[in-house]
Amino acid sequence: MLIPVRCFTCGNLIADKFDEFHNAIKSGEDAAKTLDSLGIERYCCRRMLLTTLETIQQVVPFYEAIHQRNLEIKSELE
Repeated sequence: MLIPVRCFTCGNLIADKFDEFHNAIKSGEDAAKTLDSLGIERYCCRRMLLTTLETIQQVVPFYEAIHQRNLEIKSELE
């Protein structure tokens, strides 16, 4: 997953807080209270943490399909 190191708008460091935020959200805590407890008050920084997605899980199936297709093409050419 690509975690933004700094907020794109204000430049504050947010990567060091991402793991703690992500673990708290997975355990069922409220996002707003978690962000407040981490000291993230600016809307731009809150947006950076709230909107970061785990894109690797969405990309892997496409990579596997391309790899499988390449193997099929190689076997057809042989």
